[in-house]
Amino acid sequence: MYARRLIYLSAHQITAFSWQAGVLSDEGSFEATEAGKQRFANYLAHHSKSIFSILANVSDESFHIEMIPFLRGADRSAIIARKLGQLFFNATLTTSISLGHEKSRRKNERIMLAALTNNELFAPWLDALARAGAALAGIYSLPLLGPLLLRKLGVSDEHCLLLTVQDQSIRQSYLEKGELHFSRLVPLPNNGIGGIAQTFATEARKLQQYLVSQRVIGRQQPIKAYLLAHADARQAVEDSCVDSESLSFGIFDIEDCAHRCGIKALPPDIRCEALFLQLLATAPPRTQFASDRQRHDYHLWLARSTLQGAGAVALCACLLWAGKQLYDTYQINREVAIISSEAGLSQRRYDDIVTTFPPIPTSNESLRRVIDRYHELEQGSSSPEYLWREISLALRDAAPVEIDGIEWKATPAQSSRTSTDTDDARRTPPPVASETAIVHGKLRLGQESNPRQVLAVFNRLVEALKRHPKLQVEVLQQPFDVESGKSLKGGDAVVEDQQPRSFKLQIRRAIGS
Repeated sequence: MYARRLIYLSAHQITAFSWQAGVLSDEGSFEATEAGKQRFANYLAHHSKSIFSILANVSDESFHIEMIPFLRGADRSAIIARKLGQLFFNATLTTSISLGHEKSRRKNERIMLAALTNNELFAPWLDALARAGAALAGIYSLPLLGPLLLRKLGVSDEHCLLLTVQDQSIRQSYLEKGELHFSRLVPLPNNGIGGIAQTFATEARKLQQYLVSQRVIGRQQPIKAYLLAHADARQAVEDSCVDSESLSFGIFDIEDCAHRCGIKALPPDIRCEALFLQLLATAPPRTQFASDRQRHDYHLWLARSTLQGAGAVALCACLLWAGKQLYDTYQINREVAIISSEAGLSQRRYDDIVTTFPPIPTSNESLRRVIDRYHELEQGSSSPEYLWREISLALRDAAPVEIDGIEWKATPAQSSRTSTDTDDARRTPPPVASETAIVHGKLRLGQESNPRQVLAVFNRLVEALKRHPKLQVEVLQQPFDVESGKSLKGGDAVVEDQQPRSFKLQIRRAIGS
């Protein structure tokens, strides 16, 4: 796992801290000399896998508030980059902070453009980080953490000043509506408690007068300055910092501030470096000064960490799925074992019951052949009901027809079991049984009928039967002898023989069709 390390950079040296489990540990200071830079390079070589964040507290910085049109995306980035280039021509460490939009009709945006202007101060340390291949999370300026500190302390004044002591200097910041608008660093000539208290009072009044001269605040506009002081120096600060009509003071105990910021090791004196480093470690600002090129290794670390996290999640998901599959397999195997046991028990019970049956007087093969033959006979058996029904339907429209009798017989299918070749028997289609009905009847049309009328009635009967696709109809006897050598006369002639004309039909159907 990657460790986090913080670097506190001042004008003359840098100090490295390790941050782990909410505790800051001092790992050494490195002077801005060749020997100090070499020691710092050796330090980075031992901790090249760590994630570094730089907190800069230098006087070479600049803040400028600009108004830009309401823009989004690439257009906004382009205009901000142009203004940064115009204001800070040679500066490589620049950033911008949005201060909100105007409520006017055009809704312009106020931004604060900031830069760390002394490139030579940062260059050797940044080069050492680049050579070591260390991941640089960002370069942060100490005054940018002031708004976060005041929010931790519960300060919500619209206009206020913040004065803190660190690294033999006093940082003075002006905040408006919780956002930083101006900051400067002044040296601390006297490190004693009395000197610090007196410098607090003097510098707070100077900053208030400067803001009035720049018309940032009104001449008689009251403003409050918040000071961070140790308990031992609190009384001296209160004696030196006397309230006036336009400037009042609020003093915070630095130990109380440390508790609110979550610092476990309390600061031993009035200096606030540990306080700001703790804020940087727990809640780093979104705005920082390093470029994308300088943060390249950090971006690679982020991508690698994301992929590793995704892989870990996928691995956990696969393990959970594999565990579920193993559990399901175990359950199925248990069910199979139970079912197999029940099947074996049922088989044993069946075998015990079968042993109590009386012996069969024939073999199983003979019994199977008898049952198969019975099924064949049962399937081949039929009744004249089907043909009778079809004949009745055909006679529905033939009233002059009288049925004298119907001879019905069924022809069973010839068995193919006599074949010695089993494969040929399987390939040969099974024989089809049939039934045949011979219908004897007469036609009675009356004395005024002629032969043509009799034949017409007979032909309608035959056609009605032939329309059924399953029936094969054959005329065995016509009502008249219709031959090519005889003539059939009609018209006014009277039928010589007034007796009913007999006919005979054969109707055949394949059973099962």
